[in-house]
Amino acid sequence: MLDRTNSPSGDRIVDIVAELLAKRSVTRPVGRDDDLRELLTSMDMVNLMLTVEASFDLKLPDRAMTPANFRSIATIDALVESVRRVG
Repeated sequence: MLDRTNSPSGDRIVDIVAELLAKRSVTRPVGRDDDLRELLTSMDMVNLMLTVEASFDLKLPDRAMTPANFRSIATIDALVESVRRVG
């Protein structure tokens, strides 16, 4: 089970991460600031990046496609919100 957030984009990110974790049979609770890199493979992280772009109909700048920006639900939410404000 994952913690819900206070933003619409954050809740969608929670759903995306929950789906990826379910595919990996990860059942432990995951908080907004937990390190996803400890739970997902590098291929999962690439899928997460691509799914976030598709789900939010965004093109994330190449320089933003870093492990640090996808470390947690909170960092992904901040990235999505910052790209939405700019774009």
